[in-house]
Amino acid sequence: MKGLILALVLALVGISVVYYLIEPVFHTGKTYLYGYEGLILHGLQGKGLVMAGVKLTCKLQISRVSRSDHLLQVQSPKLEKYHGFWPLDSFTPSSKLTETIAACFSQAFKFEYTEGRVGSIYAPEDCPVLCTNIVRGILNMMQITIKKSQNVYELQEAGIEGICQTRYVIQDDSKNNRATVSKSKDLTDCQDRAVKNMGMAYIRPCPTCPLKVRNVKGTTMSTYKMKYDDSGVLITFATSEQVYQVSPFNEPEGAAGMEARQALVLVDIKSTPMNVPEAQLQNQGSLRYHFSEELLQMPIPLIRIKNADGQLTETLRQLVKNNEEGDTKEASAKFLQMVQLFRLVTLDQINSLWEQFASEPPHRHWFLSAVCAAGATDTFQFLKQKIHDKKLNIWEAAVALPLAFHFVTPNKQTLEVASSFLTCPQIQKAPMLRILVYLGYGSMVNKYCAQPSFCPNELLQPLHDLAAEAASRNRAEDMALALKAIGNAGEPASIKRILKFLPTFSPAATALPSRIHADAVLALRKIARKDPAKVREISLQIFMDNTLAPNVRMMACVVLFETKPALPIVAAMATSLLTDTSLQVASFTYSHMKALAVGRIPQLYNLSAACNIAIKLLSPRLDRLSYRYSKVIHAGGYSHVYKAGAIWRVYLMNSPNTMFPSDIITKVRGYYANTATDIIEVALRSQSLINTIRQQNIPFAEYDTYKTLKELGKTFLGWKELPPEDPLVSAYIKILGQEIAFVDVDNKVQRGISGRWTVPAMVAELRHIVPTVVGMPLELSLCGAALAQAVLSPPLSDNFRPSQLLETNMDIHADMQPKVYFHMIAMMGINTQYFQSGLEFHAEFSANTTMKFDARVNMKEKNLKIETLPCHQEVELAAVRSEAYAISRNMEEADSEKKTHILPKGEITNISNQKFQPSEVSSRAESWKQGSEEEHHDSIGQRSYARVFCRKLSSLGCSACLSLKSHNSAFLRNTYLHKLVGELEAKIVLKPDHTDADIEKIQLEIQAGPKAASKIIDVASSGSKEEEETSLYENIKAKLKKILGIENVFKVANKTWHHKKRIHSKVKTAVTDLWVEPSANPLSSSSSSSTASSADGKEPENKHENEEIRQFGKKHGSSSRSSKGSSSSSSSAGSDSSTICSSSRQDRSGDKHCSGDSEYPNQQPKFLGDSKPPILAAVLRAIRRNEQPTGFQLVLYADRQPIGFRIQIFVSSITESNRWKLCADASVINSHKASGSLKWGTDCQDYHIATQIATGKFASHPAMQMKLVWPKVPSSVRRTARWFYRYLPGAAYMLGYSQRQQRGPSRQTTMVMALTSPRTCDVVLRLPEITIYNRAIRLPLPFPSSPGTLTSTLPSPDWDIFSQTAFSIIENLKAHCSVSQNVITTFNGVEFNYSMPANCFHVLAQDCSPELKFLVMMKRLEESADLIAINVRLASHKVDMYVSNGRIQLKINGVQTPTDVSFCFLVADASMLISSEKEGLSLKAPEYGIDKLYYDGHRFEIQVAFWMAGKTCGICGKYDAEKEREYQMPSGYLAKDAVSFAQSWIVSEDACTGACKLQRRFVKVEKPVAFDKKVSKCFSMEPVLHCAEGCSATRTVPISVGFHCVPADSTLNPEEEQMRLDQKSEDLVSTVDAHTACSCEQQSCSA
Repeated sequence: MKGLILALVLALVGISVVYYLIEPVFHTGKTYLYGYEGLILHGLQGKGLVMAGVKLTCKLQISRVSRSDHLLQVQSPKLEKYHGFWPLDSFTPSSKLTETIAACFSQAFKFEYTEGRVGSIYAPEDCPVLCTNIVRGILNMMQITIKKSQNVYELQEAGIEGICQTRYVIQDDSKNNRATVSKSKDLTDCQDRAVKNMGMAYIRPCPTCPLKVRNVKGTTMSTYKMKYDDSGVLITFATSEQVYQVSPFNEPEGAAGMEARQALVLVDIKSTPMNVPEAQLQNQGSLRYHFSEELLQMPIPLIRIKNADGQLTETLRQLVKNNEEGDTKEASAKFLQMVQLFRLVTLDQINSLWEQFASEPPHRHWFLSAVCAAGATDTFQFLKQKIHDKKLNIWEAAVALPLAFHFVTPNKQTLEVASSFLTCPQIQKAPMLRILVYLGYGSMVNKYCAQPSFCPNELLQPLHDLAAEAASRNRAEDMALALKAIGNAGEPASIKRILKFLPTFSPAATALPSRIHADAVLALRKIARKDPAKVREISLQIFMDNTLAPNVRMMACVVLFETKPALPIVAAMATSLLTDTSLQVASFTYSHMKALAVGRIPQLYNLSAACNIAIKLLSPRLDRLSYRYSKVIHAGGYSHVYKAGAIWRVYLMNSPNTMFPSDIITKVRGYYANTATDIIEVALRSQSLINTIRQQNIPFAEYDTYKTLKELGKTFLGWKELPPEDPLVSAYIKILGQEIAFVDVDNKVQRGISGRWTVPAMVAELRHIVPTVVGMPLELSLCGAALAQAVLSPPLSDNFRPSQLLETNMDIHADMQPKVYFHMIAMMGINTQYFQSGLEFHAEFSANTTMKFDARVNMKEKNLKIETLPCHQEVELAAVRSEAYAISRNMEEADSEKKTHILPKGEITNISNQKFQPSEVSSRAESWKQGSEEEHHDSIGQRSYARVFCRKLSSLGCSACLSLKSHNSAFLRNTYLHKLVGELEAKIVLKPDHTDADIEKIQLEIQAGPKAASKIIDVASSGSKEEEETSLYENIKAKLKKILGIENVFKVANKTWHHKKRIHSKVKTAVTDLWVEPSANPLSSSSSSSTASSADGKEPENKHENEEIRQFGKKHGSSSRSSKGSSSSSSSAGSDSSTICSSSRQDRSGDKHCSGDSEYPNQQPKFLGDSKPPILAAVLRAIRRNEQPTGFQLVLYADRQPIGFRIQIFVSSITESNRWKLCADASVINSHKASGSLKWGTDCQDYHIATQIATGKFASHPAMQMKLVWPKVPSSVRRTARWFYRYLPGAAYMLGYSQRQQRGPSRQTTMVMALTSPRTCDVVLRLPEITIYNRAIRLPLPFPSSPGTLTSTLPSPDWDIFSQTAFSIIENLKAHCSVSQNVITTFNGVEFNYSMPANCFHVLAQDCSPELKFLVMMKRLEESADLIAINVRLASHKVDMYVSNGRIQLKINGVQTPTDVSFCFLVADASMLISSEKEGLSLKAPEYGIDKLYYDGHRFEIQVAFWMAGKTCGICGKYDAEKEREYQMPSGYLAKDAVSFAQSWIVSEDACTGACKLQRRFVKVEKPVAFDKKVSKCFSMEPVLHCAEGCSATRTVPISVGFHCVPADSTLNPEEEQMRLDQKSEDLVSTVDAHTACSCEQQSCSA
């Protein structure tokens, strides 16, 4: 029984196995007839949107001719296009395109088919690739893989899309001998995907990103119905559906889709086989899709090529014509057509066209631009020929080469042409072209090697050869060029060449300039993308090499972080910083880690976490370093919703030799989905830039000081001078990660001026192409063209000099027409050389300004007059537009193009707003295009928006309008994609404002100086000459008040002195200083009567007038104060100062007087025009026919007093009926208070804002208070303030500020900043409803709270807090070094104790630059431990300052000089001033680098200029901010303690004749030392102070010294080989005694 059951089971299994071993087959001798239909549709999600697509229907005949070979004949193909609302609208046949497609299917195709798998495909020789791909799409439906004994399984299956993950599900209907097979493919999971990308070489993916985001997703689903019998399996029906979803903004709901469908139906089986074609068929490869001709077609309207030469000629002529007519949109379209045509023509045709247009400048320029943008092999070869034949000038070549190298398609042919550029003689002779070519070649290599894993060495060989040749000939310029080009290539094979330029790996590179080291490090950045582990290892070693320049190590830090190191490496970097002696490197690395730690970019998550941990290992002091230290500034953001973000970084790399950053690199990087792109990077490197700015006409090398310092250097062991630095400013720019140009400027400036510039360029062409199951390509492309144009008429002459503007008279006539236009086309759909179908998105930006004006400049009279014509027609200043279309085009029927808005125009009626209509009412059904605009705007489903904002400037005859229009599909889905789909427009338009009187011209006149008042008066009296004659003796100031309309503002009640104004051409206008009592008081009547009586007589002299003013001020000072105090309540019509005064009383600020008294003791009036003429007047007016001019005028008054400053500005209309005015008043009331106010409206009465700044104390700290009061402001300002107030608390919280709910005055804001230390401050901001505060905020610059020791150099004894602030900040930029008793403070602020040996000169401060400008030495006098003497060497002068008999003595060049007389020496424009100050002497020699030197016998202080940073040496240090390296000896060796450091700077003297008996000697460890398990002897690395021979030490001091050990039997003699010890290793540190005092009683000296 068991055996029977087993037999039945085996039988059933056997049947199943038989089925699974059988695959679809076609039997020999039969012909299978199938019906085929392929459909592709493109559109957006949502109903009511237009879709576009194509459909191919045909009949298929399949016949088997051998075991694996089959024939396929496509019959009756029919191509139809779809354009409309799916599925309501019908397909439209395309007869001519059908004929074109049918022609390529006239012959049969052959394919290999075995076990359900399609092998090689054979097609007729001349068959287009498009037709072959359609056949691939048909055969792709027959690709099926059946596994044994499995119903559900997955595998990687080959298909038209490539080799992708496929899942099978088999359902067997054994009763009916039928089976259904379903398979699905994930098109995002492919091993070998068929895809083509163009223009995306610079967009790098992130393979290790934790977040996988794809904005293009696709899948394919197929269903097979098969019938099987004993003879095999037959496919009776098959369907396939493919879906691609494209989400540009990574929104799940905001996606455009492509849907492709296939259907294959068995119609009949004939018993007769097909005839084998006689023509030879060519092997076209496998089922995998082939890319070919479609890559030539840009995503622009198709062009039917009949006569390429003629079409190019006609297109070029139309382009130039459109550009001249200002039609930038059409010019941009024609330019793209030219680019497309240039990709199709041959080299001979291009040369023929060049001969035709080379002599026509407009055509020539457009021709070259299109040739560069074409990027074909022939166009690239054409450029090379023309440069070689000298047909292009250097500027044309400089513009063409970067564009050509950027746009050219890298392949073997174009790379060969590119390599020939490198050897072209004309390019080798032009350094600028040579740089562009090498950088462009490196970029081409990078693009070519982006895909394959192996890059041929012959491509990199020209760059390696350049590097080797530059190194052998020691050419720094060529080294930099080679390294930058290698960096552009970014291939790991170049690492060995790069290491030869780094001292860490090649000792020979030590002699190279540090900028070459930096270039070598930066060349590793792009290589890190291919071999991050290797670059990480190299950059880490460079970063930890303390012997390299700080900027090189900082560059290595940047490269290291770009390799995304793991936590162990980041922690190792942090640990090394704890012991690093370079604070520049430590500060830069710490700030870089902080910037990365706060980043939110998913691609940098791991690095951000590592940096967040590492900064906790570092000392917080690195976060408190000043601006002198290098920093990284970071800003950026990332949207997790849209999976996009950007970061902006600025690398500020300071050099120890400069006060300001020597290297500045700024870059912007964008992140999108799983990709990253370096958008732009700009770098500026300055070397000895301050020397270029500073005048260097002083012959320092000819002076005695220079020679003395040279001899002094020889006495110091291992003395190393600073190497000379050539002034150099270099810059480079990178676009999309590729360095396209760099420049080195070494005091050479080139200038060129031309009259017209037009720069067209195809700025972008990005294309992503994937196959569809139908066999047609799906293309996602982005193409953009930009046009920039500037016209200057007439052009500036070649001999134009800017100094001409300073000449007496100059007339300028200009017609400037700057234009900018950018057109971008984005497409999703089918884009082939035969037809196009899909979606197009067009975006435009334009800016157009026309400026025609006449200007007259008179510098002597301080007058400027500009005249221009008013706007007579509407001008579009700037506009942004976008539209989305569904398009259907084919080349055979150009007239049948369909281009329809995806979102149809009109409004869809909202069903919720519809009303029921009874049947008796006549039917008035509204179409979907009807409906009122008001209803639409109130409806829920609104999708249109239109609004125009206009501002009329009637006085100038024009109005400016902002127009906003939107018609989108956001009502379907609220996504960014749907918001863009439709029509968007925003534009700014300048329109003429038609009035009764036409405006002839618009005039702007600016007058400065004493004639400013006359210009204002001339404007008011320009109507009638008779009126001018009758008003010759009117009061000028009263007239000014009337003109300005401010008599109602100040309410002047008294009459004033006047001055005659004669209109005769021979008499000059004069405006005298007159004064009016600002407020009414009991004495004003007598004053008025006196002035009135004077007015009836002759004009008083200025002297008499000023005397009257002074007497009046003395007589009525007290009464004016009381009257002001009593009238302060009416401050609305009073001065601004009185308002501030009253508010200050409420705040208890301590002011006892109103501003009218405290501001100006001499009774300064409220209106400065009562005592001062205006210093500036400006009139903007529109001159009309037969009418008075209209416009505005501005008057500026200023008054400077010993303790204050005041300025007033009045703006008013020159139209009498218009009373709108603006009044601004700002003043420095006293040394601790400043105020200001702004009033505007009718007679300056409508709105008012006032502010006050005062200094004082806040919690016992010096503080500044800023108060803002707004009694009345416009509603728009209030709305803006409310919006700001809404986000302020959140922003403050994000910035770390604390908050407290506390009510204050409703219309007042106060901010207090208290200086708690020179580098920190507390801030309190009191708002009406909340108080925000924070403590210990770091300041970028030190801000001293009290004057320093050298503040006696302040310019005036009446200096106030405001001038002190600026002066103190400037003073703190300078370095100070002081010696007081035994305490020494260096330039870097390091303080230490040191007891100087008596009578021994120490080098305190010295210029160690190659100029050797000064030397300052000091010694302690033997008479007293507190007395010191100094010796200063400057130029040919020797200055000695010392104390003798209790008095300070001065010797200049050995001659005793009195100390109570100042001495000034001037040699070659360099001065030296010696004068007495306080209890001592001061010396100033700013041209030599000594701003001030002070000496009083007990204390010494020196201040050097900020441009001496990094150029000093001596006990005062190097002034390089490197405090960890402060104890640097003359040899560069770092001393172990302060005493040995200071003793190393003692100047040795002759032991017999000199007063100093201390000499330097190497010392030896006396007892044997077991070093390295051997008996050794050790010698000091640096000599130690010992008494001279014959002298004995009377006082010693212990110091720490480093020792170098050698075997005991070594013959090393440190005295003979002293110069070699600094190159030896330090093996031991020990303490020895240094002599500081000697007794020389037994010294034997020859007579």
